[in-house]
Amino acid sequence: MSVSSLSRMTVPLASDQSANSQGLLMPKLKYRFRVVFDNFGVSTPRTELTKQVIDFTRPQVSFEEVPIELYNSRMYLAGKHTWNMVTVNLRDDAGGNISRLVGEQLQRQLDFMEQVSASAGIDYKFLTRCEMLDGGNGATEPVVLETWEMYGCYLNSVNYGDVSYGDSGPVQIALEMRYDNAIQTPLGSGVGTAVAREVGEVVTG
Repeated sequence: MSVSSLSRMTVPLASDQSANSQGLLMPKLKYRFRVVFDNFGVSTPRTELTKQVIDFTRPQVSFEEVPIELYNSRMYLAGKHTWNMVTVNLRDDAGGNISRLVGEQLQRQLDFMEQVSASAGIDYKFLTRCEMLDGGNGATEPVVLETWEMYGCYLNSVNYGDVSYGDSGPVQIALEMRYDNAIQTPLGSGVGTAVAREVGEVVTG
């Protein structure tokens, strides 16, 4: 196959939209990522959490519908938004590092022994970063292609999983995390980008 033919391996566009031979953009690959937890639990280092991540769901946002009833029809506006919870599955290590950190974070939210809750959100909330990487490692530093930063995180649920004589896989701990806001960095690459606010004089729908 001619190398020049690779530039044609994509969807053809109209001549006024793009060049005929534009090539295909390199996709981000799902397995090239790392998740970093800042201010999670009490013990340090917290890097053990990053090393034991199995999978992670990136942020998902949805807007409430605001129906506007009209003469013969209706319109819709975007109402308040909601950031859906993200999930992360961790391998539980034999040294107890992961279960200890998870337990410490739960204790920060509520002392299960003394039945005392935290006085304010700042006392237990943490920051989570999901970084998409380019595949570099070792002597070649990985390049961060994109970062999702989730602010005001706390553990909404923790599932310590099951054990079975018939399963040779590792024990897992599943976390569901609620958070207040999420931004893509570097700024200018997506959510969080400064976009001029338009104020229209005519309702156009």
